[in-house]
Order: sequence, then structure tokens, then C-alpha cells
Amino acid sequence: MNRNLLLACGLASLAAGCTSSAPKEEKPEKPNIIFIMTDDHSFQTLSAYDNRFIQTPGLDRIANEGVTFTNSFVANSICAPSRAVMLTGKHSHANGQRDNSDTFDGNQQTFPKLLQQAGYETALIGKWHLRSQPTGFDHWNILPGQGSYYNPDFIDENGTTRYDGYVTDVITDFSTDWLDQRDKDKPFCLLVHHKAVHRVWMPPTKYLNEFKDQKFPLPANFYDDYEGRTAAAGQEMSIINDMDVVYDLKMLDEEGDIKSPYRSYYEKGAYSRMTDEQRAAWDAVYDPIIEDFKARNLSGKELAEWKYNRYMQDYLACVKSLDDNVGRLLKYLDDNGLAENTLVVYTSDQGFYMGEHGWFDKRFMYEESFRTPLLMRFPKGYEAKIKVDELVQNIDYAPTFLDLAGVAIPEDIQGESLVSLVDGGQTAEWRDGLYYHYYEYPGEHAVKRHYGIRTDRYKLIHFYNDIDEWELYDLENDPSEMNNLYGKAEYQELADKLKVELQKLQEQYEDPILTQQ
Repeated sequence: MNRNLLLACGLASLAAGCTSSAPKEEKPEKPNIIFIMTDDHSFQTLSAYDNRFIQTPGLDRIANEGVTFTNSFVANSICAPSRAVMLTGKHSHANGQRDNSDTFDGNQQTFPKLLQQAGYETALIGKWHLRSQPTGFDHWNILPGQGSYYNPDFIDENGTTRYDGYVTDVITDFSTDWLDQRDKDKPFCLLVHHKAVHRVWMPPTKYLNEFKDQKFPLPANFYDDYEGRTAAAGQEMSIINDMDVVYDLKMLDEEGDIKSPYRSYYEKGAYSRMTDEQRAAWDAVYDPIIEDFKARNLSGKELAEWKYNRYMQDYLACVKSLDDNVGRLLKYLDDNGLAENTLVVYTSDQGFYMGEHGWFDKRFMYEESFRTPLLMRFPKGYEAKIKVDELVQNIDYAPTFLDLAGVAIPEDIQGESLVSLVDGGQTAEWRDGLYYHYYEYPGEHAVKRHYGIRTDRYKLIHFYNDIDEWELYDLENDPSEMNNLYGKAEYQELADKLKVELQKLQEQYEDPILTQQ
């Protein structure tokens, strides 16, 4: 703007409120996409959401420069089904991946395939966990199953190879290597899918001491008695009863005095993969902890709270390494002139319990595992809000990527593009309820099958199969979901209304559970 125009605007503003602004940046037609997904990363341990436990500057940078979705949820809180939901934009019953035992049908429509057809080069690096071979990718290099933290194996088109190093570092190395070697004449979509922060929470050697002197306060409901919640009482994911002191907490004493059901899984599995140098560094930290643990001979509440604290220390040290590597990838984009033309997404396949209800793991529709982090830094030209409070779900990722790339969203995709929520669009027609359905029972951790609806305030859950029980929560007055309101006369009308809305969602998404009730 020249000096005369500035003067004119300044004078006119005294009477008429003249304003001026720089021209809006043009949006890229086919922006690049980097989709970073971790495993079991709780929103409680990402400081953009909650800074009680850890600072995560690498991840927070995405939030600070983009969008934080404050009400982000999954459709089915377990690893393989959640990944299938994100690839297809469809609920589990529609994509066929209901639980971890299913094999993903790689012939079906996925967003990477649609992006390929639109001229994108696509790649997947890291955790896959869908049994079938990846499809829709020009390049893929994946962990077998859950993968290993130390010296991991990777599978690509040529077979299986073991690589030295820590898995989170290796995945980032492979990702930046691929970015160096890609076809620079094409837009790209890169899926960077980390193993961390999955059980059994093995930090890199450099962070083994990072949280060793911290004592973490217990969640208020750590000693939950599950009154009025039969399904919650029947689970097997209790820190007190089900967290193994050797397999989960690494109390592998040389003498073999510490007995546990899964001792050999750790000793002959994750621990045995270390090099002599790695094991020496590991033992230097853990041997004194093991000696102290044996000497104290803990039991009851003292043992329970010791287990909780060790769990938190190991888990958070894995998060710290993850945060470092996200920061490293963001720096690569800066250094290579890619930041302004790339959508960067960070999420997890589901949330996780950090001792709430006395638990670790996920699966339940309760907030800690139903809710997941979601951060997005949009390319230039987008008027991205700092925070978005609407109810969003992982069925929305695929249509968002397609929308941003200018690709028509197929009618059978069940999610909605999030672009309108972050770019000055209208949100009046946005959803007012989310649908959830968990299937894996009988199964590990013994969480009953259930489905439900969540609105901005209320949640209604139906546990079914070998049980027929309902739960109703007022999330405004009971955010920890301790007081089941279902069956109380004063809440009958609310429960009936939510059942109607729940059935509407089941009809909308064509969940066959309707015909089985």
C-alpha cells in the first residue's frame, strides 16, 4: 500500500472505519500431506492439551502454528480397526476391520488410492498392523505387527530387514530419506506411523533417567470401585492387578526371584533385542531400581502406587523421544522449503488411560480412550483457527485429505471434511453427536462389546453380547464418568431421547447391529 493510500485510509477511518489488509495468500491446488500417527498416545500427555505431566514443544509447535481440535474422538478404540477407519473414512462395520483379529481388505477404496489417482506420490513408513499387505502406496516400509522399540525389523517390497537403533528415530530417518528421494514433480502424501507409545513403553537409552526422580499424583479415581458399572468392574486392564512387573515394568532380576506371568515374553523378546552397548546402558539404570524394588517388598496400595509411578516414568520418556522426532520432521520441512505447502497432521490411533479408573490400555468408550489428540497445521492461504471445539472423529480424516487435495469425496465415505471448520466456513450444520462401536470380546483385557452416542454434554453406552446394560453420563457435571445415571427416574426422558438419536446414527451409518438387537 502506498503512502497516499495509507493517508487516505487513515483520514477516512476517523469517520467511516476504513480498514486495509494484505492480499490473501493463494491456496495451493494440491498441497503435500504429512500424516503423523502414534499408537496409544493419551491427550493427557501432550502439553497442547494438558501440561501436568510433560512439556511437548515439538508437538505443540503444530498446535501453535495451526489448529487444535479440542473434541477429537475415535470410532473404535483399538489399534487395527482405528487404522482402517482412518484409511477408509468409514466405521468398522463398513470397512470390515472390527477388531485386531480381522484382516484388512486391501482391495477396498482408501484415501491413499484416491490421492494416487489424482497424481500424488504416496508412502507409508512405520506401523501398519492390518495383516494384509499395504495397498495404495508407491512406497512402504512397515513394522511387522506391533514392531520392536530396539533394533526393529521392517518389511518392504523386498522382504524383512533388521535395522540398528531406536524405532522412533529409525522411522523418522526413513521418512526424511523418502522425502529426499521422492519425485519432486509430484505432490506427496506421507504417512509417518510410529510404534510409540505402545506397550511395553521402552524409552531410548538417552531418556532412561528423564523422569526417574518424579512422583506423579494419582488420578482422583485411581481406586475406582466401579459401582453401578458392571462392564468396568469386569475388565482386565488394571494397573493393580493386570500390569506385569517384569513384562510391563522391566523388573527382570538376574536371580529370577521376581516371578510374573509374562516374564519370559520380556526376557526373550524386547530385552533380548538390545545390543551389548544398549543393554549395558539399560541395566545401569534399571538394576538399581530392581534392587530397591526387591528390598522394599511392596504390597497392597504401596505396590499399586509404585507400579503407577514406574508406568508413568517409562511412558513419558517414550513420549519425549516421540516429541523430539516430530520436531525433527518439522525442521526438515522448514529446511527444505516445504512448510508452507504441506498439511501436517498429528494424531494417535486412540487415547489411553494414565491411571484413570485404575487402568492402562484403551477400548472403553469412556473419555480417556475415546478421545484422542488431533493437531493440524494447514498450508498457506488457509484461515485456520487456533482451536476448533466441534465434535470430530477419525472417520473425518480421509475426506479432509481428499478435500484439501481437490479430489471428489466419494458418497460412501461416512466422515466429513474438516476444512470448513478451519477456514471460515459455516458450522451450523455440523454433527451434534458421535457414534462409537467396540467389538473385541472375548479378547485381551476382557472389555465387553458396546456401542454408544456422545453429544457435547451427554454420553449413552449400551454393553451387549453376553451382557445387556446401559450407562448414561452427564459429562458437564461428571467428567470422570463415575456416576451412572441410567435407570434413575429423573433421567428417563433424557435416556429415551438419546436412544432415539443413537438409533438415528446407527441408521445413518447402516450399522447392522440394528437388525441383531
